[in-house]
Amino acid sequence: MKTKIKICGITNIEDALYAIDCGADAIGLVFYAKSPRYISLAHAKVIIQQLPPFVSVFGLCVNADPNFVKQVIRTGVNILQFHGDESPSFCQQFGFPYVKAVRVEKKDDIENAANEYNESRALLLDSKSKHVYGGSGQMFDWSIIPQDLAKKVIVAGGLTPLNVTNLLEKVSPMGVDVSSGVELQKAVKSKQKIKDFCHAVRKFNCRLTGAHPSNCVNFS
Repeated sequence: MKTKIKICGITNIEDALYAIDCGADAIGLVFYAKSPRYISLAHAKVIIQQLPPFVSVFGLCVNADPNFVKQVIRTGVNILQFHGDESPSFCQQFGFPYVKAVRVEKKDDIENAANEYNESRALLLDSKSKHVYGGSGQMFDWSIIPQDLAKKVIVAGGLTPLNVTNLLEKVSPMGVDVSSGVELQKAVKSKQKIKDFCHAVRKFNCRLTGAHPSNCVNFS
């Protein structure tokens, strides 16, 4: 199975379309007011309405009020991303696809979350931080990801165009999620880094399918 690419923390349509053109399968919109990558519901709706079909849009919420989550759904997102301390019952109450972010410190964190959030479409594994709920740019120890769960997880936390291939060779997850790793500065994306990140993942996927090396280089 090819690893999917998600570019998170998108704040404008130009970056969204560029990421998609580079091969991203999904974008993430942050609806957490304390994040430097926060966008309003109205702005999100404008972005989503201009996206091409077959692109997944994740709506990231952190300990949000249920009424606010319902407003996020109405923007047109395809899937919710709960990045706070939400319980399984909270996540399930909306009858809407979701992924649950797990702030990873040890292997048990992943295994316990897999059991607890068994209706989640995937677990998004991020580094544990005392100060932020995500987007810290910090890596965690990829070797603690259980092999039997690798295809059920999206890996985030400290990924960059330079290290994502190393991750894929060790883990081969369902997807990879990058935000700060493709930025010039907080909330300002770098087109070159987005291109390089997507290129690295697509090249790995190309090799994985057994394609000839010459077909794995000249991506747009």
